[in-house]
Amino acid sequence: MKRLLELLNDGNSRTLEMLADELGTTTDDVIRQMEYLECIGAIRKVVKPFEKKNPCASCSGCESGSAACKGCIPQNAAVNMGQMWEVL
Repeated sequence: MKRLLELLNDGNSRTLEMLADELGTTTDDVIRQMEYLECIGAIRKVVKPFEKKNPCASCSGCESGSAACKGCIPQNAAVNMGQMWEVL
């Protein structure tokens, strides 16, 4: 898990598949490790700007699983980024 934390903390973005490849393991194992690290407070999910709890005036709430509306997405935002984590 130390190596996973180092990879998450080095400033480069990676997919789960990339992390698994670099760690020589499976994506399921990486997910388990990340869930454990989140449980112990070592990492946390980064909330995307369009997952905010208070929707803009032009929608009923983008966090319901539908695509975010233009009012909730910051200009030039990378919508297809996937889940992001930060090391605490």
